[in-house]
Amino acid sequence: MTRKSPNKFAHIVYRTHQFERMIKWYQDVLGAKVQHHNPAIAFITYDEEHHRVAFLNLSIFEPDGNKTRQDRVGTDHVAYTYDSLRDLADNYDHLKGLGIMPYWCLHHGITVSLYYGDPDGNRMEFQVDVYKSNEEANAFMMGPGFADNPIGVEFDPDDLVKRLRAGEPESHFLIRTVHQPTAPLRNP
Repeated sequence: MTRKSPNKFAHIVYRTHQFERMIKWYQDVLGAKVQHHNPAIAFITYDEEHHRVAFLNLSIFEPDGNKTRQDRVGTDHVAYTYDSLRDLADNYDHLKGLGIMPYWCLHHGITVSLYYGDPDGNRMEFQVDVYKSNEEANAFMMGPGFADNPIGVEFDPDDLVKRLRAGEPESHFLIRTVHQPTAPLRNP
């Protein structure tokens, strides 16, 4: 199995109890615009990418203020983009052979993503973009499908690898099926 590396750094996600203040600060500092905003999550960008920074509102997820590792303020995860779904699947298979498994496998609608936790509990997302252009991705983020389910739906990465290796085209996996249930939040 050939080792696959990401081709670019994609985005960072912050957990915060100062949701609106953080969004405004990053807009001011980065000259960014809001791509999507609801009471639980917001996405901003300062370039053509669909999002470069996202914010999770901990007041929504943990209103009682419980301060476990998963809900403290700070970096939630960093994301890296792969060139193709096949590269992402090959990397999954390579890491699986090393005993490294994702804790969450999501089709966000704009990306197909695998989430991993390192030995210290730092989280990262390995993703592939669904749309061929940033304009298409931005249009999806502004549409009802993303508004209804900005988290995404879970998928089985072993099934993905099996189907790709059997010759099924990548395009069969890229468009998220409408009306699938929102995935529950997962932690490493």
